[in-house]
Amino acid sequence: MNDKSLLIIDDEKKLCDLLARILELEGYIVHKAYTGKEGLTLLQQHEIGVVLCDVKLPDYNGIDLVALIKQQKPFVQIINLTAYGNITDSVKAMKNGAYDYITKGDDNDKIIPLVAKAFEAAAKTKGSQLQKQTVQKGFDAITGNSASLLEAINMAKKVAPTEANVLLLGETGTGKEVFAKAIHHASKHKDSILMAINCSAISADLLESELFGYKKGAFTGALQDKKGLLEQADGGTLFLDEIGDMPLHMQAKILRVLEDGTFIKLGDLQTKKVSVRVIAATHKNLLEEVEKGNFREDLYYRLSVFTLHLPKLNERNKDILLLAEHFIKTFSSSAVKMSEDFQKALLNHNWKGNIRELKNTIERTLILNDSDMLEGHLLPSTFNASSTSTNASLDMASIEEEHIKKVLQYTSGNKTETARLLGIGLATLYRKMEQYQISKF
Repeated sequence: MNDKSLLIIDDEKKLCDLLARILELEGYIVHKAYTGKEGLTLLQQHEIGVVLCDVKLPDYNGIDLVALIKQQKPFVQIINLTAYGNITDSVKAMKNGAYDYITKGDDNDKIIPLVAKAFEAAAKTKGSQLQKQTVQKGFDAITGNSASLLEAINMAKKVAPTEANVLLLGETGTGKEVFAKAIHHASKHKDSILMAINCSAISADLLESELFGYKKGAFTGALQDKKGLLEQADGGTLFLDEIGDMPLHMQAKILRVLEDGTFIKLGDLQTKKVSVRVIAATHKNLLEEVEKGNFREDLYYRLSVFTLHLPKLNERNKDILLLAEHFIKTFSSSAVKMSEDFQKALLNHNWKGNIRELKNTIERTLILNDSDMLEGHLLPSTFNASSTSTNASLDMASIEEEHIKKVLQYTSGNKTETARLLGIGLATLYRKMEQYQISKF
């Protein structure tokens, strides 16, 4: 990884070019992309440590793009940029694994030092991962020993050697992709490729071209023939994540692939045939989606030859600390332990983002941590908010106000240290203190 190589993804060309120039003057090697697709391509072509990504892109939601980038390059640190900041988006961005979320204009003075810190975090994460070259594969990569998890693993092991299509059901972040990889590695296709795509992360047109490929001249910008994921996965496995969000016209084409293995590229007249095992996943209730007319009934029954339900993290309470220890070892090269209050907070939290949220929480606290012990004050500002009370007064603004007060109290009113722990700029802290009329510190 180049210690100074970063990527800016922003469709506002002038702003993108200006920000690139500022960062180049700081000595960084800057790559620019004006769409999410261009950004993902550049990530594959270059060793990039930090990504500055706009929230609103023409082909992607920048917050959803965070999760996609972290899946492909876990060590890369992503900073979301937005013209209109709001708490809900910032919380989602952090849960998806963003390093920070800042508002354009308000936090301009924060960008340069923030980028420097993000590179430090990227190097730290990359270094710890390089020390762990013996990566576990298959079912050995699944951490936990709760009864519900072991039952799911046992069922997955039974279906893995067969040719049956598999439908993985579970909330976002429950490990559906990990199970898909485990099933693939335990199948007769283990020596062939596993191709994966998130059907909800990209636009319908882009999804179609990515899956089926296209012929030169099929549309503006199609300068040469391109193989889609189906062709690339021929002889292997295709993982369709969040298939419940796939458009209806695309569902018909996937149904044909499942029925006879055939499809037609965009702009082509000839039928192609592939031999692909399909593993699909969704957080939605597909039978309800069928009733609503959002999902084809015939496709549902084709996919659900073998259905596997993955438990929520809160249903695997005994696995929470095991997973936390696993992620500490993944992201830290030193022996870091969890304090009693930190462990208690993890066990009491309502993990709406499940394992992914836990993973991102551990990574973030390790970045903020300066000792060999993780303490409760390092946890995100909204932590435990959903599990402390169901009172209607606990809206996001109230939670943020209360957390800012607690951190100010912890730092004895030190604004600079408070801003650092909260992961926001000093100017942003003062603005929020004024907004919430916090004056006693």
